[in-house]
Amino acid sequence: MRRYFTAFIAAVAIAIPAVAAPAGLKPFDADYVANYEGMEGAARMTLSQSDGKWVYVLRVTNSLATLSQSTTFDEKDGQWRPLSGTDSSAVFIKHKDKRAHYDWDKGVATYSGDVKPDRTGPVKLQAGDLDAMLVNLALTRDVHAGKPLRYRMVDDGRVKQLNYQVTGTEAITIGGRSQQATRITRTDGDKQEVLWVVDGLPVPARILRRKGGEDEMDLRLKSLH
Repeated sequence: MRRYFTAFIAAVAIAIPAVAAPAGLKPFDADYVANYEGMEGAARMTLSQSDGKWVYVLRVTNSLATLSQSTTFDEKDGQWRPLSGTDSSAVFIKHKDKRAHYDWDKGVATYSGDVKPDRTGPVKLQAGDLDAMLVNLALTRDVHAGKPLRYRMVDDGRVKQLNYQVTGTEAITIGGRSQQATRITRTDGDKQEVLWVVDGLPVPARILRRKGGEDEMDLRLKSLH
């Protein structure tokens, strides 16, 4: 279940630059108000760097569940490459833990832990492939740059083509401050994902996931440091 959960009151705590997002990556800590399965909670998204590699982490919690995902990646020839990832969840007494490994020398991805036998891999990699977490970062980058929002995702033991569309602009409130956001949408059968991207922010200001017309997760940005 390596699907990213992202989005997230005090105006004094928020630090939002009023300029376009930089081309390069920079560390950040983003806090979100989260609604998951009808229960309000909190989420935190962080990006840090160590030994030339980047670590991107998302954690969502409420009284019913704890969801955590992380991706370690590097940058080569201008492209982000997932190197390894973890995905864990605890809902009531049910626990799941999955691990991903991307071997770019061999050109394959493999998976272990609580995964189905037909999802362990190896899955053949292509230049430009992303995992689910990195799609989240790439979407924000590419909306700012006006690039096509099309990605080949290698995640959870399978390959999937993801195509997003810009579906308008609207005002969104972040920490009591109104910001203009670009809304992007992807529909897959009865599932829909909607994201709001604001100039100057390295992460979506809001992410809404729906299934069968019902909200599954709604994350709204609260503060960014």
